[in-house]
Amino acid sequence: MYESFIKEFPVDIKCAESYPSGDKEFFKLISKKGTFKDEWGSIWYVGEPGFTGEVKEPALDDWFKLKNFKPPYHLIKKRNKDFIDDLCSRSNEFILSSITARPFERIQFLRGTENLYMDIGYDRPEFYRLLKLVHEYYLKDIESWCKTAIDGVFFMDDWGSARDLLINPKIWREVFKPLYKDYCKLIHSYGKYTFFHSDGNIEKIFSDLIEVGVDAINSQIFAMDIETLAQEYKGKITFWGEIDRQHILPFGSTDDVFNAVIRIRNALDHNNGGVNNGGVIAQFSWGKDVSLENAKTVFKAWDKII
Repeated sequence: MYESFIKEFPVDIKCAESYPSGDKEFFKLISKKGTFKDEWGSIWYVGEPGFTGEVKEPALDDWFKLKNFKPPYHLIKKRNKDFIDDLCSRSNEFILSSITARPFERIQFLRGTENLYMDIGYDRPEFYRLLKLVHEYYLKDIESWCKTAIDGVFFMDDWGSARDLLINPKIWREVFKPLYKDYCKLIHSYGKYTFFHSDGNIEKIFSDLIEVGVDAINSQIFAMDIETLAQEYKGKITFWGEIDRQHILPFGSTDDVFNAVIRIRNALDHNNGGVNNGGVIAQFSWGKDVSLENAKTVFKAWDKII
């Protein structure tokens, strides 16, 4: 079914598979029910196939373990540059790296969610030591990707709840914003584009992401006010999808899906004269609860002349 769908609606943006990089194997593991240990040493549990699991045994649940901790630099060394360059040379698509830097989420996987928020709240020095280790690793990982023929580098962190940021915006700007600035500066120095993903309501840091140099952002724009986002940021950053995957895609009618796409296009895809001028990439996440009819409707709505 997926193959026929892609044939009818071919993609023009793909993520590179740099086997053996660890990324491919990781996503195989998180799609199977059961437990597994990731390359950073944390143990995950997947309760249902097709859904990302959660960390049950963080690698650094005790700060005593930090003194012997080392990031998995072997993954970077194993990256097959020749394979990636060959993939890019044979493709007409825009090629992104696999997901690389995710400092907030990585430390959450390493420490556990509750521990991490306590670490940030109490301003613990061990947290900053770990953050430095993780950040240095991701700079090396990003540079490794930048030395290949890919077009853009894909990094992420989920910062939003359904209503607001997960941490105080002031803390985010002091602690994490400089990391993203480093990533974007490095990526741009190689002539690549920066593609960033974050779930939830992240309206309070949208301008910051633009400021540090993010070129395209994949966010849950239906968790925010789309028209307000358009008024504030249209033309300043590329909106990389998406359609509401919590309500409209799994539970809405095809009319609901069609209207959702048209709402995005009216807000972000047209100038005042009604002429397409970019600024938004047609993208959506097709989960297991999304019907084939709704998935097809997404792209039919994008193809419709309005």
